[in-house]
Amino acid sequence: MKQTIWRTPMQHPVVIIGAGPVGLAAAAHAVERGMDVVVLEAGPDAGAAIGQWAHVRLFSSWAELVDPAARRLLDAAGTWTAPDDGAYPTGGEWREHYLHPLAELLDAHALGSVEYDARVTGVGRAGRDLLVDSGRETDAFAVHVQDRTGHRRLLARAVVDASGTWTTPNPLGADGYPALGEREHAVRITYGIPDLADPAVAARYAGKHVAVAGRGASAQGVLIGLAALAQRDADTRVSWLLRRPSVGDAFGGGDNDQLEQRGRLGQEARAAAGGGAITHVTRFRTEAVAGQPDGRLTLRSVDGAEVTDVDEVIVVTGFRPDFSFLSEVRLDLDPALGSARALADQIHPDHHSCGDVAPHGYRELAQPEPGLFLVGMKSYGRAPSFLAMTGFEQVRSVVAALDGDLEAAGRVELVLPETGVCNGAGAFDAPDALADTAVGGGCCSAATSGPELVTIGRPSGQ
Repeated sequence: MKQTIWRTPMQHPVVIIGAGPVGLAAAAHAVERGMDVVVLEAGPDAGAAIGQWAHVRLFSSWAELVDPAARRLLDAAGTWTAPDDGAYPTGGEWREHYLHPLAELLDAHALGSVEYDARVTGVGRAGRDLLVDSGRETDAFAVHVQDRTGHRRLLARAVVDASGTWTTPNPLGADGYPALGEREHAVRITYGIPDLADPAVAARYAGKHVAVAGRGASAQGVLIGLAALAQRDADTRVSWLLRRPSVGDAFGGGDNDQLEQRGRLGQEARAAAGGGAITHVTRFRTEAVAGQPDGRLTLRSVDGAEVTDVDEVIVVTGFRPDFSFLSEVRLDLDPALGSARALADQIHPDHHSCGDVAPHGYRELAQPEPGLFLVGMKSYGRAPSFLAMTGFEQVRSVVAALDGDLEAAGRVELVLPETGVCNGAGAFDAPDALADTAVGGGCCSAATSGPELVTIGRPSGQ
């Protein structure tokens, strides 16, 4: 029996912010339940953020990257060829073979609409600011959108924020803010994993002194790529900036890692970092970036130490959520992570591993603003590890609750592999390399930091 627990006007659609894998999954569940839905994507196409790391191969297999409701819709349409469940796609393949067809299908559906270049600039209650208590449970949301035609206001019965964290990378600066001079020298700084298999990109770093900041899986992929570049151009050298006093367990457990491919990735990164091209610079917390007379950079640590003659900087220190457009709705966030408060203890990077986050849904993700939910990577705040399967379970529960089906919303329908859903291609460049390898992989060690919508692997072809 369905129950009405949010009394907002039913004639308005559910608005989903973000046409990434979790946002589109939420839309698929909504149309399957007969609910009107509008997906608003700031980028030019579905999975636009993933397109910026399209060259990176994921640790998750196709079986873990396709939402069940989305699969049912795609299969029913009869125009989709399902990928091999056991293969491990790159971000680009994920977009091309799943996200784009799904978005097209949803946009063509009588109940669905997917809009691009539609940036949400504000969410509030229609006619009421943050201070007003009355009517918050019954009035529609007012979603302010900047699109190709200008600024408009869209009314919604509920808002599901699946906008992720990609647009707000953590800065190089050690204080949580950009280092002095970081903005001024942004042309020399890259956030995320550059595609070093692209000759044009590789030319930017070949023969240069490159500083790499970060120690997680994304940083390891960068180190492996730069070490390979140094083999082709001996003048390439790398300063690996670590805030900790030693490399420590940055490379994982190697052969003893319970997630085999995470161990293999760590072993490759360890070998790369041990080569002559890479210098470890420990206890380095960047305070300032300064230009030199020759046009190169000097990086200065808070203790006065310096790394000089730097040509390029690659920052892979993670991402954080953007709450600026939610300033007129009521939120309950963990004060450290910026995550949904109920999740914080399970996802904190100091004590989180792949298998210890319990499946969760609408209860944990609901905000004090009735009908507002944070889902996907955004629900994890600054915590670095997130799995697509977790996001799919989140939105299945949230949409069921919005439909009044609290029995379904409260069920646990996520079945994780014994290793914690972290199967993956790990150190492999191509899916066919997996044929002779036991299931394993790795995605979410506590050290991971990078631009994951799901935790990603290593650059393809490196």
